[in-house]
Amino acid sequence: MNEKLILLQKNLGYKFKDISLLETALTHSSYANEQTDGTVCNERLEFLGDSILGFVSAKYFFENFDSPEGVLTKNRAARVCEKALCVFAKELGIGQALRLGKGETRTGGSERPSILADAFEAVLAAVFLDGGLEEASKIVLRFIPRDDSIDEIKDYKTLLQEVIQRNREEHVEYVLTDESGPDHAKTFSVEVHLNSNVIGRGTGKSKKLAEQHAAKEALELMGIK
Repeated sequence: MNEKLILLQKNLGYKFKDISLLETALTHSSYANEQTDGTVCNERLEFLGDSILGFVSAKYFFENFDSPEGVLTKNRAARVCEKALCVFAKELGIGQALRLGKGETRTGGSERPSILADAFEAVLAAVFLDGGLEEASKIVLRFIPRDDSIDEIKDYKTLLQEVIQRNREEHVEYVLTDESGPDHAKTFSVEVHLNSNVIGRGTGKSKKLAEQHAAKEALELMGIK
């Protein structure tokens, strides 16, 4: 097997049963068009991968945030835009494994954001077809729960801090109480303490999300929404 395919599978954390699916996912139309053996490009897989990505990311935002539909839509779009998918593809090393035509190779197609983003979706679809939705979801959920890239979600921690600061003697602290699950899909549990008293608890796919949920519960208990 091609060393690049072996490395990519390692980076994905998934070993293909049918390696031809991955090969097709990495085949750009420019390469397929230069072949005479009926080589298929990744465009159909890209189509399927786009839908899988949309579903998994929508489910993630729905389950982890209480924001209205418009905000959820905006944040999902920002999280899975071409720029973001290009970053994901580079982290996985997809560019190095792509099969490109001579012209695309010569002009740096392996670094072109649109090609990398499309290839990420195609690889996602290949994983789905080979191993099912759960395996495909694992890959998506390695990337989208990055709090520093999520905008306009209500900042419950800041709101709670503003409420507590009305009394300068009060002190808020967030305490990690538990973390579980595999490295690519951990769940964190956090308590928010007011002085030494627990005033809220929360869980999330990152510590920051868990803290936000804990702060939200604390505010709700105070009658603030």
